[in-house]
Amino acid sequence: MTITPDLEAPRPAAGPGFADAVTFSFGDERTGCFGLARVGIADGSGSGLTLLFVDRETAAAAAEGGAALEEGAGWEDVRAGGLSTTVEAPLERWTIAFDGGADGAFALTFEAIGAPAAVSGGGMEGYEQLCRVRGVVRAGGRELRIECLGQRGHSWGAPDWERLTLARTLGAWLDPALAVVLSAFRPAGASDHEHELVQATLLEGTPAGPVAVEDPRLSTAYDEEGRQRRAGWELWLAVDGDEDAVYPRRGAGEVLCGTSLDLGRLRLDGAFFRFRMDGREGVGRYDVLRRV
Repeated sequence: MTITPDLEAPRPAAGPGFADAVTFSFGDERTGCFGLARVGIADGSGSGLTLLFVDRETAAAAAEGGAALEEGAGWEDVRAGGLSTTVEAPLERWTIAFDGGADGAFALTFEAIGAPAAVSGGGMEGYEQLCRVRGVVRAGGRELRIECLGQRGHSWGAPDWERLTLARTLGAWLDPALAVVLSAFRPAGASDHEHELVQATLLEGTPAGPVAVEDPRLSTAYDEEGRQRRAGWELWLAVDGDEDAVYPRRGAGEVLCGTSLDLGRLRLDGAFFRFRMDGREGVGRYDVLRRV
């Protein structure tokens, strides 16, 4: 898929079950602020989902669907769950704002670092971008100014949860020139990650842009309630296009904070991790969405 600025607009619905969403996430260890915000459009209505953590504790968790929308509405028209967003410059700069009342709020600007990486799987397609994030977070009577790395993604399609039991998405932001975007989809009937469809892209800030990984592998350790606690990956890359000459780049991480949300027939375990790879450390997001 060629990613062009026109793809920033909500995509036309293509059949039953079609959904479209933009997702923003950020993590600032200096201030202890981590957050996820997702604005969606499906069946002619809007939705909003927010998770905000401060000092490793859940400050706000909000979800709302069914917000009225007019035909042809853009992202700036969606108002749900206290969320609002704008596209300031397609594929370059966006804003996201959340007002959760006494629970917390934020107003942030996301600026892309490098080219978008195409992603697909589980009936969805779209793209992800590493971003520089700046703005203000309010929680617990404090106002915190953040400047950190984050990720902005746009995805659309019709996920078939009759054929899926689990979807995992990971984004590791290690510095402005190194990030990993990874996803894994487990088909119905499969019992473990060995049978998952895994896709990964390496973002290194090189002129060549995002690099698709030949053979990505993701392993995860869970607690007794099935929440992700530790993760490790191997990214097997071909050398100069030679598929017979491959080497792995390994990374790992452990949870910093997280929570679970009941989304009806699905459960979202949203977490932020501290990650490391190639001698560099950073933070990132690791979500597990499963069929209940």
